[in-house]
Amino acid sequence: MIRLFVAVDLPGEIRKRLEQMGGSIKKARPVPSGQLHLTLKFIGEVETGRAGDIVESLGEIREKNFGMRLQGVGTFPLRGTPRVVWAGCETNRHNTELIRLKNRIETVLEPLGIERERRKFAPHITLARLRNSPARDIRDFLTTNWQLKTPWFTVDRFTLYSSRLTARGAIHEVEAHYPLNPDSPQ
Repeated sequence: MIRLFVAVDLPGEIRKRLEQMGGSIKKARPVPSGQLHLTLKFIGEVETGRAGDIVESLGEIREKNFGMRLQGVGTFPLRGTPRVVWAGCETNRHNTELIRLKNRIETVLEPLGIERERRKFAPHITLARLRNSPARDIRDFLTTNWQLKTPWFTVDRFTLYSSRLTARGAIHEVEAHYPLNPDSPQ
């Protein structure tokens, strides 16, 4: 069995900034810079033999590259005790292109028996996981960072990752990169 997900990677300078933000809350476990990404589709555990079909199906996607930037921060769950702090994506026409890419991924994976996500897509980057972090520190983090707005960057590919869970956290490995072409028809 192999655990898979599809994500958009972030530029290095943005990852470094987000890692620092995630490490600013007491008793939080920040996501390491190399693992900061925007998940488009969590596939989950699949038979190793099916991974090749997934790699091939994702290779059929022909979408244009697009620009985006991150904006704002928040926590999950929305009600109750926060367990995650995150950075969001700016909502505009570029967000529409991100959603189109996510939907295209869902469409090509569905014939392989991979169910579509039923929850509404809330594009975000997990910055840290919270474990008994003081409520005041979480409020301070949100107050300090609510105006986060990164520079624009180009999403010119998406990536299929495998993820192995260990006692020290998940280890992600690239299985395949898929370029987004500025000349692709929509």
